[in-house]
Amino acid sequence: MLEKNYEFKRVDERVVEKLIDDDNLALNHMIFTKGTGLPEHYSDSNVYMLVARGVLTLKLNDQESHKYSQGQIINIPYKVKMNVNNFDEEVLELFVIKAPNPKYYGDR
Repeated sequence: MLEKNYEFKRVDERVVEKLIDDDNLALNHMIFTKGTGLPEHYSDSNVYMLVARGVLTLKLNDQESHKYSQGQIINIPYKVKMNVNNFDEEVLELFVIKAPNPKYYGDR
Protein backbone atom coordinates (compact mmCIF):
# COMPACT_ATOMS: atom_id res chain seq x y z
CA MET A 1 0.00 0.00 0.00
CA LEU A 2 1.57 3.28 -1.10
CA GLU A 3 -0.85 5.68 0.53
CA LYS A 4 -1.24 6.49 4.19
CA ASN A 5 -4.65 6.87 5.78
CA TYR A 6 -5.30 9.39 8.56
CA GLU A 7 -8.51 9.69 10.54
CA PHE A 8 -9.86 12.52 12.68
CA LYS A 9 -12.51 12.60 15.39
CA ARG A 10 -16.07 13.53 14.51
CA VAL A 11 -17.53 14.88 17.75
CA ASP A 12 -19.06 18.05 19.16
CA GLU A 13 -16.72 18.42 22.14
CA ARG A 14 -13.32 20.09 22.55
CA VAL A 15 -10.60 18.27 20.62
CA VAL A 16 -7.02 19.17 19.74
CA GLU A 17 -5.37 16.31 17.88
CA LYS A 18 -2.19 16.03 15.86
CA LEU A 19 -2.97 14.07 12.71
CA ILE A 20 0.29 14.33 10.75
CA ASP A 21 3.77 15.24 11.91
CA ASP A 22 6.25 14.42 9.17
CA ASP A 23 9.08 16.15 7.33
CA ASN A 24 6.68 17.94 4.98
CA LEU A 25 4.13 19.42 7.33
CA ALA A 26 2.23 19.23 10.58
CA LEU A 27 -1.56 18.90 10.43
CA ASN A 28 -3.77 19.41 13.48
CA HIS A 29 -7.52 18.98 13.84
CA MET A 30 -9.35 21.11 16.40
CA ILE A 31 -12.91 21.35 17.66
CA PHE A 32 -13.98 24.09 20.06
CA THR A 33 -17.33 24.60 21.76
CA LYS A 34 -18.51 28.08 22.70
CA GLY A 35 -16.06 29.84 25.02
CA THR A 36 -13.12 27.55 24.30
CA GLY A 37 -9.98 27.97 22.22
CA LEU A 38 -6.20 27.89 22.48
CA PRO A 39 -3.96 29.72 24.93
CA GLU A 40 -2.29 32.80 23.45
CA HIS A 41 0.83 31.69 21.58
CA TYR A 42 3.09 32.54 18.65
CA SER A 43 2.85 30.76 15.31
CA ASP A 44 5.71 28.30 15.08
CA SER A 45 5.60 27.98 11.28
CA ASN A 46 3.76 29.33 8.27
CA VAL A 47 0.20 28.41 9.32
CA TYR A 48 -2.98 27.82 7.33
CA MET A 49 -6.27 27.55 9.22
CA LEU A 50 -9.10 25.92 7.30
CA VAL A 51 -12.50 26.51 8.91
CA ALA A 52 -14.60 23.36 8.38
CA ARG A 53 -17.64 24.51 10.41
CA GLY A 54 -18.61 27.26 12.78
CA VAL A 55 -17.04 30.69 13.26
CA LEU A 56 -13.41 31.28 14.22
CA THR A 57 -12.54 34.44 16.17
CA LEU A 58 -8.88 35.19 15.52
CA LYS A 59 -6.77 37.99 16.98
CA LEU A 60 -3.26 38.42 15.57
CA ASN A 61 -0.60 40.58 17.24
CA ASP A 62 -2.24 43.88 18.26
CA GLN A 63 -4.88 44.10 15.54
CA GLU A 64 -8.62 43.83 16.17
CA SER A 65 -10.20 40.37 16.27
CA HIS A 66 -11.62 39.08 12.99
CA LYS A 67 -14.23 36.39 12.40
CA TYR A 68 -13.89 33.67 9.76
CA SER A 69 -16.55 31.16 8.82
CA GLN A 70 -16.91 27.77 7.18
CA GLY A 71 -15.06 27.48 3.89
CA GLN A 72 -12.46 30.15 4.63
CA ILE A 73 -8.71 29.52 4.80
CA ILE A 74 -6.54 31.95 6.75
CA ASN A 75 -2.76 32.16 6.26
CA ILE A 76 -0.73 33.34 9.27
CA PRO A 77 3.00 34.05 8.91
CA TYR A 78 5.70 32.65 11.18
CA LYS A 79 6.21 34.25 14.65
CA VAL A 80 2.83 36.03 14.91
CA LYS A 81 1.02 36.27 18.28
CA MET A 82 -2.26 34.38 18.01
CA ASN A 83 -5.50 34.19 19.97
CA VAL A 84 -7.76 31.45 18.61
CA ASN A 85 -11.29 31.23 20.05
CA ASN A 86 -14.89 30.23 19.53
CA PHE A 87 -17.18 32.92 20.94
CA ASP A 88 -20.22 31.76 18.94
CA GLU A 89 -22.95 29.20 19.69
CA GLU A 90 -22.10 26.83 16.83
CA VAL A 91 -19.30 24.32 17.32
CA LEU A 92 -16.08 25.44 15.62
CA GLU A 93 -14.06 22.86 13.70
CA LEU A 94 -10.82 23.67 11.93
CA PHE A 95 -7.76 22.07 10.44
CA VAL A 96 -4.40 23.73 11.05
CA ILE A 97 -1.72 23.09 8.46
CA LYS A 98 1.85 24.08 9.30
CA ALA A 99 4.22 24.08 6.35
CA PRO A 100 7.01 23.64 6.66
CA ASN A 101 6.79 21.49 9.76
CA PRO A 102 7.83 23.59 12.82
CA LYS A 103 10.81 21.23 13.20
CA TYR A 104 12.29 23.04 10.19
CA TYR A 105 12.68 26.25 12.23
CA GLY A 106 14.47 24.56 15.12
CA ASP A 107 12.57 26.59 17.77
CA ARG A 108 11.48 23.46 19.58
